[in-house]
Amino acid sequence: MSIRTLRTLIAVHDHKTFSAAADAVYVTHAAVSQQMRALEEKWRVQLFDRSKRTPELTPLGRALVAKARDVVRAYDQMLPSVLDESGLSGDVALGALPTTLTTMVPAAMSMLVATYPRVRLRLFPGLSNQLVSQLERGHLDAAIISRPDLLPAGLQFLEIAEEPLQLLAAREVTSDDPFELLASAPFIRFNRDAVVGYMIESWLQKKGIRVNEVMELDGLEAISSMVFANLGVAIAPRRAVQSTHPLPLKRLSLGPDAPVRRLGLAFPEETARRPVLGKLHQLCRDCVEIGAFGPRAAATAP
Repeated sequence: MSIRTLRTLIAVHDHKTFSAAADAVYVTHAAVSQQMRALEEKWRVQLFDRSKRTPELTPLGRALVAKARDVVRAYDQMLPSVLDESGLSGDVALGALPTTLTTMVPAAMSMLVATYPRVRLRLFPGLSNQLVSQLERGHLDAAIISRPDLLPAGLQFLEIAEEPLQLLAAREVTSDDPFELLASAPFIRFNRDAVVGYMIESWLQKKGIRVNEVMELDGLEAISSMVFANLGVAIAPRRAVQSTHPLPLKRLSLGPDAPVRRLGLAFPEETARRPVLGKLHQLCRDCVEIGAFGPRAAATAP
């Protein structure tokens, strides 16, 4: 048995089929099948139910996947934890929300690699719930997410910023009353699969506001562009790090009880990457302090 074989077993679980797992771990379908047969013979257990067209993991197989994740994670962290005393080197797989990819994340990454050139960041965009799942599976070292109501056990969350939700409207709109606009104007909804989208829907229901939904989008840039074109109004976070040239929109407060997105860095409690993740967290907070993405944010390092 090898770490490579355990990675293949995990890939089969995560990607559902031998073919998809083969693509994920860069081997052939036949190699995946051979590795899984070898595991069964080595352990003298049945890992797969092969009575179906697509082999499925047995309950025992799924239980062993969880243990395999622990072994692979420990293996991946073993050398970095002792090779570099400072922990400020090596590859870091970072997940990030799409709303952070044009301001905070590039600024913080630029400062990090400028200060610690031995750190190599690999970036994986996604929604908060998707990124949390990837953290639990050991596919990511850390992720910048919106804090969900429940954070899974074993994950730590370091807050970066609070971003109150606000109403976005075109400058041509005459009213400055967000509740009037929500009741009368077409509504451009933030994806409800996102933590922010769920927060918005919960707030609308709590306030008893019925909206005339015309579209549901993922990215803040896309939503802002639709609002700029006067195709409707939207609710979105007030960015802690602004873009250099934000679209000229009305940004109206939803009141003192407006929902707030808590943006932060999530990572496993047991990680050898803690030193570099601590630096990344601090740099993200430095970007929030600067407040805007531009030459200063991209070039400044503590």
